[in-house]
Amino acid sequence: MKSLHSAYEPQFEPPPSMKSKWLMEVQTCFWLSLPLATAQVLQAATGFVDTVMMGMLGSQAIAAGGLGAMVFGGLLLAGAAIVAAVSPMVAEAYGAGMKGRITAVVQQGLIWAIALGIPLTLLLRHMESILYGLGQSPDLIPMMVVYLKAVSWGMIPGLLVVVLRSFVSALSKPRPVMLIVMLGTVINIVANYTLMFGLFGLPRLGMAGIGYASTLSFWGMLLLLIGYILYDRDLQPYPILDGSFRFDVNLSRELIQIGLPLGVLSLVEIGMFTLTSFLVGLLGTVPLAAHRIALQTAALTFMVPMGIGLGTTVQVGQRLGQKDALGMRLAGFAGIGLGGVFMLLMAIAIWLMPQTIVSLYLDVQDPANQEVVALSIRLLMVAAIFQIVDGVQVTATGALRGMQDTRIPMIIGIISYWGIGLTSGYLLGFRFGMGSVGLWLGLAIGLLFAALVLTWRFARASRVRVNP
Repeated sequence: MKSLHSAYEPQFEPPPSMKSKWLMEVQTCFWLSLPLATAQVLQAATGFVDTVMMGMLGSQAIAAGGLGAMVFGGLLLAGAAIVAAVSPMVAEAYGAGMKGRITAVVQQGLIWAIALGIPLTLLLRHMESILYGLGQSPDLIPMMVVYLKAVSWGMIPGLLVVVLRSFVSALSKPRPVMLIVMLGTVINIVANYTLMFGLFGLPRLGMAGIGYASTLSFWGMLLLLIGYILYDRDLQPYPILDGSFRFDVNLSRELIQIGLPLGVLSLVEIGMFTLTSFLVGLLGTVPLAAHRIALQTAALTFMVPMGIGLGTTVQVGQRLGQKDALGMRLAGFAGIGLGGVFMLLMAIAIWLMPQTIVSLYLDVQDPANQEVVALSIRLLMVAAIFQIVDGVQVTATGALRGMQDTRIPMIIGIISYWGIGLTSGYLLGFRFGMGSVGLWLGLAIGLLFAALVLTWRFARASRVRVNP
């Protein structure tokens, strides 16, 4: 069989069967990823709503709460990346028709979600001294601490939700996940406004109310997922919640061998953004508020290719279980292509209407906000640059995750995000006097390198499977 690479050469006309298979994989990837991408956007809407609510409390609140949300989100995503190893393992087992293995894998994931969630919760509740040690503004730290203590109770249910979502999605049932996340978003919005401003006779909690609202949202999604899994007939052959939990050393070792590099990769990537946020914090409240607005916007658009990456993981994993090497390769490239195209459209949108985007967060006509508005627009211009490569790198990671190839991507991530991204950002921002704009250019450079190398890694690894 000729390699897929030759299909892109002008003189080669692929046979109809190849065209049909390619079209099938693209369509499958699209319909599998669409609900997952929607779910990711809805999940990110929680952060968007939080940021808008923080803006109602003023620029200082949006700076402090935004940095607190970065800390919580970073730790949650790192833990989630580890237990999300359930997804490729279940997808492969589902493709191979191994029902017993599916149940055992999910149960190990639930055990590890609780084991990881406990220390992360404790860490969030004792962040004050760490924040002071990192040189953050003493005026902002008390507000950050209040938020982090309130949202810390959402860590364990948040990780359990990731495991159950991974299980349901890996069995090609992403639509219920989308609906449940939608309901969770509604819970967050209602609770946000109610607790922050003290409606219906409740105390006015301010920043703490935003944190408690997120916690309620995670618990709500967890209960809804459990109810769905117990109710759906297609999921009843997998008794993951029947109480017969047993720690399986071999399966746990396999899950950690796949998941730990994913957790490190996620922590490194989030760490690049978090440390950049801390560096921006050294520049003052105005740069930090502008940074939060631009970052929240970029994070919202990023959720779509992230959802596509999750769908790509499932599709590639199922093809792996079916021993369909060519289908696995086509599925991976379908996901990478869809992620890149979507982010190209988002980059164009950001370039065309930056002030409109900023107006979603702040009153752009208020003279008190002019510095933040002007800097936010400049940062959004840079964010538009790395939209495309950010979409490519996350979908390429999803394709590699589906192949259970996680160690080399971890090394690529460390080099890309910290060795190149943070270093170049620090040099441009502080040594060359470009401030927060320079720090954001560093992010773009790191993501570009990751996108190129991760895509090359998938192309090489999948070609070997097609032509052993």
